[in-house]
Amino acid sequence: MAADRVYNVLFLCTGNSARSIIGEAVLNHVGHGRFHAYSAGSAPKGAVNPMALEVLGEAGISLDGLRSKAWDEFAVPGAPVMDFVFTVCDNAAGEACPIWPGQPMTAHWGIEDPAAVEGPEFRRRAAFEEALRFMRNRIGAFVSLPIESIDRLALGSKLRGIGAMDGATTKAHDAA
Repeated sequence: MAADRVYNVLFLCTGNSARSIIGEAVLNHVGHGRFHAYSAGSAPKGAVNPMALEVLGEAGISLDGLRSKAWDEFAVPGAPVMDFVFTVCDNAAGEACPIWPGQPMTAHWGIEDPAAVEGPEFRRRAAFEEALRFMRNRIGAFVSLPIESIDRLALGSKLRGIGAMDGATTKAHDAA
Protein backbone atom coordinates (compact mmCIF):
# COMPACT_ATOMS: atom_id res chain seq x y z
CA MET A 1 0.00 0.00 0.00
CA ALA A 2 1.50 3.28 -1.11
CA ALA A 3 2.38 6.01 1.37
CA ASP A 4 0.77 8.87 -0.57
CA ARG A 5 -2.60 7.32 -1.31
CA VAL A 6 -5.94 7.83 0.40
CA TYR A 7 -7.39 4.66 1.92
CA ASN A 8 -11.13 3.99 1.60
CA VAL A 9 -12.72 2.55 4.74
CA LEU A 10 -16.26 1.20 5.07
CA PHE A 11 -17.95 0.80 8.46
CA LEU A 12 -20.81 -1.72 8.35
CA CYS A 13 -23.70 -2.33 10.69
CA THR A 14 -27.20 -3.63 10.26
CA GLY A 15 -29.18 -0.38 10.55
CA ASN A 16 -26.51 2.20 9.60
CA SER A 17 -28.02 4.72 12.00
CA ALA A 18 -25.54 4.96 14.90
CA ARG A 19 -22.28 2.96 15.29
CA SER A 20 -21.27 2.79 11.64
CA ILE A 21 -22.23 6.45 11.19
CA ILE A 22 -20.07 7.35 14.21
CA GLY A 23 -17.17 5.40 12.69
CA GLU A 24 -17.52 7.20 9.36
CA ALA A 25 -17.70 10.65 10.97
CA VAL A 26 -14.82 10.08 13.40
CA LEU A 27 -12.43 8.64 10.82
CA ASN A 28 -13.16 11.45 8.37
CA HIS A 29 -12.53 13.90 11.25
CA VAL A 30 -9.21 12.45 12.46
CA GLY A 31 -7.97 10.79 9.26
CA HIS A 32 -6.00 13.87 8.17
CA GLY A 33 -6.84 13.29 4.51
CA ARG A 34 -5.16 9.86 4.62
CA PHE A 35 -8.52 8.08 4.88
CA HIS A 36 -11.95 8.51 3.31
CA ALA A 37 -14.57 6.81 5.45
CA TYR A 38 -18.01 5.58 4.46
CA SER A 39 -20.73 3.68 6.28
CA ALA A 40 -23.57 1.41 5.27
CA GLY A 41 -25.98 -1.19 6.59
CA SER A 42 -27.44 -4.50 5.51
CA ALA A 43 -30.94 -3.27 6.45
CA PRO A 44 -30.55 0.51 6.77
CA LYS A 45 -33.04 2.39 8.94
CA GLY A 46 -33.17 5.17 6.35
CA ALA A 47 -32.31 7.88 8.89
CA VAL A 48 -29.39 8.63 11.16
CA ASN A 49 -30.22 8.42 14.87
CA PRO A 50 -30.70 12.00 16.15
CA MET A 51 -28.75 11.25 19.35
CA ALA A 52 -25.76 10.08 17.27
CA LEU A 53 -25.84 13.38 15.38
CA GLU A 54 -26.17 15.35 18.61
CA VAL A 55 -23.22 13.62 20.31
CA LEU A 56 -21.02 13.92 17.20
CA GLY A 57 -21.90 17.61 16.82
CA GLU A 58 -21.16 18.32 20.48
CA ALA A 59 -17.75 16.64 20.00
CA GLY A 60 -16.99 19.05 17.14
CA ILE A 61 -17.19 16.36 14.47
CA SER A 62 -18.66 17.31 11.10
CA LEU A 63 -22.08 15.91 10.24
CA ASP A 64 -21.74 16.75 6.52
CA GLY A 65 -22.93 14.00 4.21
CA LEU A 66 -23.98 11.55 6.94
CA ARG A 67 -26.92 9.44 5.81
CA SER A 68 -28.25 5.93 6.33
CA LYS A 69 -27.67 3.76 3.25
CA ALA A 70 -27.49 0.14 2.09
CA TRP A 71 -24.16 -1.62 1.75
CA ASP A 72 -24.97 -2.72 -1.79
CA GLU A 73 -24.38 0.92 -2.77
CA PHE A 74 -20.66 0.11 -2.37
CA ALA A 75 -20.72 -3.24 -4.18
CA VAL A 76 -21.68 -1.98 -7.63
CA PRO A 77 -19.43 -1.06 -10.57
CA GLY A 78 -18.09 2.47 -10.20
CA ALA A 79 -18.36 2.50 -6.40
CA PRO A 80 -15.26 3.46 -4.42
CA VAL A 81 -12.95 0.47 -3.98
CA MET A 82 -12.54 -0.25 -0.27
CA ASP A 83 -9.17 -0.88 1.33
CA PHE A 84 -10.68 -1.72 4.73
CA VAL A 85 -14.12 -2.95 5.82
CA PHE A 86 -14.98 -2.98 9.53
CA THR A 87 -18.17 -4.45 10.96
CA VAL A 88 -19.20 -2.66 14.15
CA CYS A 89 -22.19 -4.74 15.20
CA ASP A 90 -22.34 -8.45 15.82
CA ASN A 91 -25.31 -8.91 13.46
CA ALA A 92 -23.44 -7.49 10.46
CA ALA A 93 -20.36 -9.58 11.30
CA GLY A 94 -22.42 -12.75 10.99
CA GLU A 95 -24.30 -11.80 7.84
CA ALA A 96 -23.30 -12.73 4.33
CA CYS A 97 -21.48 -9.66 3.01
CA PRO A 98 -21.23 -8.62 -0.60
CA ILE A 99 -18.00 -9.50 -2.39
CA TRP A 100 -15.94 -6.34 -2.12
CA PRO A 101 -13.82 -5.52 -5.18
CA GLY A 102 -10.12 -5.25 -4.45
CA GLN A 103 -10.11 -7.71 -1.53
CA PRO A 104 -10.11 -5.20 1.33
CA MET A 105 -8.71 -6.00 4.77
CA THR A 106 -11.61 -6.83 7.11
CA ALA A 107 -12.05 -6.94 10.87
CA HIS A 108 -14.84 -6.93 13.42
CA TRP A 109 -14.88 -3.95 15.79
CA GLY A 110 -18.10 -4.72 17.68
CA ILE A 111 -19.51 -2.07 20.01
CA GLU A 112 -22.78 -2.26 21.94
CA ASP A 113 -25.66 -0.57 20.12
CA PRO A 114 -26.35 2.75 21.86
CA ALA A 115 -29.67 3.01 19.99
CA ALA A 116 -30.87 -0.11 21.82
CA VAL A 117 -30.53 1.55 25.24
CA GLU A 118 -33.86 2.46 26.77
CA GLY A 119 -34.77 4.67 29.69
CA PRO A 120 -34.21 8.30 30.53
CA GLU A 121 -32.38 10.58 28.14
CA PHE A 122 -29.25 10.73 30.32
CA ARG A 123 -28.83 6.93 30.01
CA ARG A 124 -29.34 6.98 26.27
CA ARG A 125 -26.93 9.91 25.89
CA ALA A 126 -24.33 8.11 28.02
CA ALA A 127 -24.59 5.07 25.73
CA PHE A 128 -23.94 7.21 22.64
CA GLU A 129 -21.06 9.02 24.34
CA GLU A 130 -19.55 5.66 25.31
CA ALA A 131 -19.91 4.32 21.76
CA LEU A 132 -18.20 7.47 20.48
CA ARG A 133 -15.36 7.03 23.00
CA PHE A 134 -14.83 3.38 22.07
CA MET A 135 -14.91 4.20 18.34
CA ARG A 136 -12.46 7.11 18.80
CA ASN A 137 -10.06 4.79 20.65
CA ARG A 138 -10.21 2.18 17.87
CA ILE A 139 -9.81 4.74 15.12
CA GLY A 140 -6.93 6.41 16.97
CA ALA A 141 -5.13 3.05 17.07
CA PHE A 142 -5.99 2.41 13.41
CA VAL A 143 -4.70 5.73 12.04
CA SER A 144 -1.43 5.29 13.95
CA LEU A 145 -0.68 1.95 12.23
CA PRO A 146 2.20 1.99 9.74
CA ILE A 147 -0.12 0.76 6.97
CA GLU A 148 2.39 1.45 4.20
CA SER A 149 5.19 -0.60 5.77
CA ILE A 150 3.46 -3.54 7.44
CA ASP A 151 2.74 -6.84 5.71
CA ARG A 152 -0.87 -7.95 5.16
CA LEU A 153 -0.75 -10.75 7.76
CA ALA A 154 0.61 -8.49 10.50
CA LEU A 155 -1.83 -5.74 9.55
CA GLY A 156 -4.75 -8.17 9.80
CA SER A 157 -3.59 -9.21 13.25
CA LYS A 158 -3.34 -5.57 14.37
CA LEU A 159 -6.83 -4.81 13.00
CA ARG A 160 -8.31 -7.74 14.92
CA GLY A 161 -6.50 -6.56 18.04
CA ILE A 162 -8.08 -3.13 17.67
CA GLY A 163 -11.47 -4.86 17.55
CA ALA A 164 -10.74 -6.47 20.93
CA MET A 165 -10.06 -3.12 22.64
CA ASP A 166 -12.09 -1.92 25.60
CA GLY A 167 -15.81 -1.99 24.85
CA ALA A 168 -15.72 -4.94 22.43
CA THR A 169 -19.01 -6.83 22.25
CA THR A 170 -17.18 -10.07 21.37
CA LYS A 171 -13.58 -11.07 21.10
CA ALA A 172 -12.18 -9.94 17.76
CA HIS A 173 -12.82 -12.25 14.84
CA ASP A 174 -12.66 -11.92 11.09
CA ALA A 175 -15.56 -10.13 9.46
CA ALA A 176 -15.26 -12.53 6.49
